[in-house]
Amino acid sequence: MLKKKNIKALLATAALGLLAACGSTPLPPDTGCGVPGGFCAPAAPIASPPPAEPTYTPPAPAAPVQTSPVEVLPSTNGRPLAADLNRPGVRIALLLPLQSGALAQPAEAVRAGFMAGYERDRNGVSVNVIPTGDSSQATLDAYARAAEQHDIVVGPLARPAVAALAASGAVTKPTIALNHPQTNGPLPRQMLVVGLSLEDEARQVADWAAAEQPAARALVLTGPAAWQQRLSGAFTARWSQLGLNNAVVELPSSDGYVDGNALAELRARLQVDPPQVVFAALDAVQLRQVRSAIGTSLPTYGTASVNPGRDPATAGPELAGVRILDLPWTVQPEHPLVASYPRWGGTSDGFDMQRLYALGIDAFRIARELALRPNTSFELDGVTGRLSVNMGAGASGFRRVETGTVYRDGRFEAVAFGR
Repeated sequence: MLKKKNIKALLATAALGLLAACGSTPLPPDTGCGVPGGFCAPAAPIASPPPAEPTYTPPAPAAPVQTSPVEVLPSTNGRPLAADLNRPGVRIALLLPLQSGALAQPAEAVRAGFMAGYERDRNGVSVNVIPTGDSSQATLDAYARAAEQHDIVVGPLARPAVAALAASGAVTKPTIALNHPQTNGPLPRQMLVVGLSLEDEARQVADWAAAEQPAARALVLTGPAAWQQRLSGAFTARWSQLGLNNAVVELPSSDGYVDGNALAELRARLQVDPPQVVFAALDAVQLRQVRSAIGTSLPTYGTASVNPGRDPATAGPELAGVRILDLPWTVQPEHPLVASYPRWGGTSDGFDMQRLYALGIDAFRIARELALRPNTSFELDGVTGRLSVNMGAGASGFRRVETGTVYRDGRFEAVAFGR
């Protein structure tokens, strides 16, 4: 049963492996990353251009692509005014690779979340969905047209397209990028990057673990996959910045399972030199194996990659007490804000699509706040975390603090922490 569930999880993750900002499973050779619970962008754009006259028909019962006129307009001081039927509201363009063979499903999840946000808070704005294909150049052309006709642009989603846009000099309107460009250059003044970040999750976990386990020596358990190396690298870098010591152990695996000899060696090592805390850059199945081998007494931390879901039969007792950082959408479904939105109803119900759907909801909320409160900084209690927004501040203009939880019997108990 465990092996069957693991194969299913790996297949779902591989489908998302073509997208991630987090670098967020085996992946095709042209991808740069991948992680259970994350999404990953192609390392290079695919050259085929989109059709000359793109069309997109969302699956029922999706919201319409173009919205109706709005009833309320934003004023210059950020407060809604009575409607002026001779003027439109703030026009938002949602630029997504809905015509991409590889990215259409993730793009649809983001689109559905964005429109769920719009249906809940539609006053003051109108939305147009603009579908694109795989080509970064075609996406740049679509962005230029969208910027001419709209006040705010949300997108692109694919990492190469975001990088191309950031370097193009074409950002003339407030733009909310849905992925990280991974560029050393400064971001355009009007670009805000809100994509989910694997590295940022790992750094937050380091801060959390250091606060709960001061002066502790950490054992970082990782694997050979790119997403595991990125998680462990970000955690150890932050742990060292905090003045703390760590040791890294890479565990070889096959077919998603940790090698048994490696587990025996790990158990022997811990008997001689036990750490005070463990960070697991693993998936839930691998962490379950590890804790079966070494016991469950060591305080153990992980990101979304170790989230086993809410089914106790899936997780097993080995994961009890593990501290997991993840999105409120995933670990706090009963939270009043989270519960106020419909759940993702697409053909795939995996964590990856749920997180992208949640990203779409928060992307709309950020866009609407920018429309109603231009040129201001603000904070939001979002479904992907506590959000801080300061358009024009470059790479530091956006921050997301996710939810820390302790996992017990298929339930997530929230833990207060900050950074």
